[in-house]
Amino acid sequence: MPRDGSFPASVAPPSFAWTAAAPAVFVLLWSTGFIAAKAGLPYAEPMTFLSWRFALVIALMLPVALFVRARWPGRAEAGHIAVVGLLMHGGYLGGVFSSIHHGLPAGLSALIVGLQPVLTATVVGPLLGEKVTPRQWLGLVLGFAGVAVVLFERYGFGSGGFGAGGVALSAMALVGITTGTIYQKRFCAQSNLYTGAVVQYTTAFVPMALLAWLLETRVVAWEPPFVAAILWLTLVLSVGTISLLYLLIRRGAVSKIASLFFLVPPSTALTAWAMFGETLGPLTLGGVVLTAVGVFLVQRG
Repeated sequence: MPRDGSFPASVAPPSFAWTAAAPAVFVLLWSTGFIAAKAGLPYAEPMTFLSWRFALVIALMLPVALFVRARWPGRAEAGHIAVVGLLMHGGYLGGVFSSIHHGLPAGLSALIVGLQPVLTATVVGPLLGEKVTPRQWLGLVLGFAGVAVVLFERYGFGSGGFGAGGVALSAMALVGITTGTIYQKRFCAQSNLYTGAVVQYTTAFVPMALLAWLLETRVVAWEPPFVAAILWLTLVLSVGTISLLYLLIRRGAVSKIASLFFLVPPSTALTAWAMFGETLGPLTLGGVVLTAVGVFLVQRG
């Protein structure tokens, strides 16, 4: 990649190592976002949490963009980038954080958002001209079934204490991540990563800060768990993993990239087992295998 973060049309084909490792790295890092959010939300309300996260990303990326003299987008391109920021960061993250904050079990929220590959596959053809083959449809069904099995054993779906509002917020997150992924591929495929990040997070910061001001106390308990969570979410997720997602979108079909999200809930379960000693039963292991087979079929399709 050039020093200024641009991607000319003559970009060289990716190496085998990049092609093989990038999706696995993305899934592993993206999965940690749920754990970091769970660790940080007790110390700050969701819109306040996200406002601080977005502000930190802007403070990091703006000097980088200026230092490397990255290309700034024109008015039309900036408008498209801003839409992606609202969908990917405002809609998706705002919906997930708010739904969990308002009592929706994290597993149920993850399952709702886990419908993204299916929703993407149903709309990606007319919008981007990508054909979803019967083998890929089978992989999407198997992937969703595997996610459901993992979450059923880990979270049970039996806990109450949440209403339609929490479900609606997770549904908003689902629409945000799905439409944001497609929109990014359609309109922002060649946008500069550095300046694009500044525009996206600035656009998402404005409504988050406004909602925090109107609806929340804006009190933050700067305890070590919250500091660790927001630093991880800022440096690893918002800067590193989101950039990796956009690179994957540029390199491949959206339906194939979306199928990787099926691996996030099983990966989260494995990470929680490694970090917190949570038990992995036979249903969880079976679900992981089923999901992996589904993603394999989509990628091979």
